[in-house]
Amino acid sequence: MAEQETKTMTDDVTEKRSAFTLTRQDNGIAILTIDVPGESMNTLKKEFGEEINAVLDEIEADSSIKGVVLTSGKKNSFVAGADISMLAACETQDDAQTLAEGGQAVFDRIERLRPTVVAAIHGPALGGGLELALACHYRVCSDSQATQVGLPEVQLGLLPGSGGTQRLPRLIGIQQAMKMMLTGSAARAKQAKKYGIVDEVVPHSVLLEVATKFASKKKPERSAPQKGLLNKALEKTGFGRDFMFKKARQQTLAKTKGNYPAPEKIINVIEEGMKNGMKAGLAAEAKAFGQLVMTPESYQLRQIFFATTEMKKEEGVKGVAPKKVSKTSILGGGLMGGGIAYVTATKAKVPARIKDIRAEGIAHAMKYSYDLLSKKVKRKFMRETEMQKHMSLLTGTLDYRGMQDSDMVIEAVFEDVGLKQQMVADIETNCNSDTIFASNTSSIPINQIAAKAQRPENIIGLHYFSPVDKMPLAEVIAHEKTSDQTISTTVEFARKQGKTPVVVKDGAGFYVNRILAPYMNEAAYLILAGEPIEHIDKSLVKFGFPVGPVKLLDEVGIDVGTKIIPILVEAFGDRFVAPDAFDKVLEDGRKGKKNGRGFYSYDGDKPGKDVDESIYSLLNISPSSSLSQKEVAERCVLMMLNEAARCLEEGVIRNPRDGDIGAIFGIGFPPFLGGPFRYMDSLGIQHVVNRLTHYSESVGNKFAPADVLQTMAEKEETFY
Repeated sequence: MAEQETKTMTDDVTEKRSAFTLTRQDNGIAILTIDVPGESMNTLKKEFGEEINAVLDEIEADSSIKGVVLTSGKKNSFVAGADISMLAACETQDDAQTLAEGGQAVFDRIERLRPTVVAAIHGPALGGGLELALACHYRVCSDSQATQVGLPEVQLGLLPGSGGTQRLPRLIGIQQAMKMMLTGSAARAKQAKKYGIVDEVVPHSVLLEVATKFASKKKPERSAPQKGLLNKALEKTGFGRDFMFKKARQQTLAKTKGNYPAPEKIINVIEEGMKNGMKAGLAAEAKAFGQLVMTPESYQLRQIFFATTEMKKEEGVKGVAPKKVSKTSILGGGLMGGGIAYVTATKAKVPARIKDIRAEGIAHAMKYSYDLLSKKVKRKFMRETEMQKHMSLLTGTLDYRGMQDSDMVIEAVFEDVGLKQQMVADIETNCNSDTIFASNTSSIPINQIAAKAQRPENIIGLHYFSPVDKMPLAEVIAHEKTSDQTISTTVEFARKQGKTPVVVKDGAGFYVNRILAPYMNEAAYLILAGEPIEHIDKSLVKFGFPVGPVKLLDEVGIDVGTKIIPILVEAFGDRFVAPDAFDKVLEDGRKGKKNGRGFYSYDGDKPGKDVDESIYSLLNISPSSSLSQKEVAERCVLMMLNEAARCLEEGVIRNPRDGDIGAIFGIGFPPFLGGPFRYMDSLGIQHVVNRLTHYSESVGNKFAPADVLQTMAEKEETFY
């Protein structure tokens, strides 16, 4: 064995070039390893161009190399994409276009290499990472859950700029490739094989071995990817392609409302390549990439990416390390409790014991996880054994047995301060002295919940948004006696649950609901002024929100959505007073989607699509639009912006960045606008003050500009 090891060492010649290592083997297959120094994941950088070209020169010059396996030196990733920070150095469209052309040239060289090149993929191969793999002749990936392939550039307001728009459609068909690029969604290993992106899926332990076998083969002669007569008719005929691209544009515009330029450019570039060939397609791709890099939409989306990346590295309190959470308990088996249990078991992979006063409540919470996991198993995203492993982390109880060793208890019971105080007392009696009590309250100040606590330093707010499995934000709310250790531990645990945690100061409505309430109230006042409900909702969707404010109220529950208003009025005064219309609606038994009665109709074939016209007679109004879409959106949004500025001034949020992320991830503030604070900067603070002043004079004093905005306007300051 020792002799064999020595022989291998002497036969293999290894040369190190920064991020790239070329290892020649005596079987004629060379291993090209990417391992970017000092980084946890591989990202492609502009300065690698010379290095990779030098390696490719060497491979071409060495006739003993018959095949090349391209692999990663990182433990759990292939190549996570291109380094986005290099786009900031692009001062013009031409700079960005040149960057894309450089990437295209390198990948074109890989595709034209004499030896067979195989990408051995384990972990994420995203963006430029997948484009690199697509330039190889074969792709083999591991069956690990960590392995995923995709082109998510659209989420940054960009398109794949290194040949992805041309190679992926030719490999797997136009429709599937276009769908992946327009949504930015990644495919897991089995999906990638099914689509035809990878040639083989194997256990990680034999990935290199199998990739080496592929590297020994001749380059493949691939058949057309279209399956079925309909797909062939659509993708292989001029008429079919014209119809397909026209339909794609219509569907895309219906979703983006014209707010995002990248999706349309993706369609245009794919079409150009399919009509006029690869060379024309690559030229169109590089040009479109250059144009998109310079758009304000891409700039704002990239800032969100940098902000969330930065937040992942931060501790809750600087210099205070979190404690490990090994076991949790959840009080309440309702919709929120079930969602919290799900992300605890599946994302954080920590046992969760669910307590409810009824066995049905526990069963309901368990079913929440079971249903979501079953869908993943059916769609082949997950093995049944893995589902069972997740479900085994969930247990239930009608009392406090089995909860004594919980590191954190998350409370998700009714919004009743007395009940929550009783929960605190019960946990202090039944759990250990270090157990953190995290309340999922959406409105009650944490200091009230902690008012009678023996150990107030362990009490914190952890406010999730519904549905918990989908909404990425969690507000972490510390009251004045919460310990730094509790804050850091809660922030880290929320992150492990897959959330982006934002630390906010205790107070009525915290941050997200506080800025949402005046926005929703203004929509209600507009209804009473006669603006049709559809007009209001369409105006805000056109502005960039995923749903309009009235539809959102129906979705959340009119009873739930309005419950916070009296708390806000008590804390902040008349500017939060809601119209009496809400009371009338609730008195009529309308709670929204959950009981099938709200502002929208839930009868018929398309529940929730059309407004329930009887709402107008109930409120004694005759709808007639007098305001433009722009005016409607401006009035609602200005109320939100004004309140966000006050929150920053009062220290409710730590900085504008947290305020922007909270609004985008918590209530769907349009990402392409960058969040309330970046949006105010782009408008100009003086412009914001002028518009608020206009409405305060023409509509009412609730629009009076916040002091902080007036001061900033006078000093010509910006938030960033």
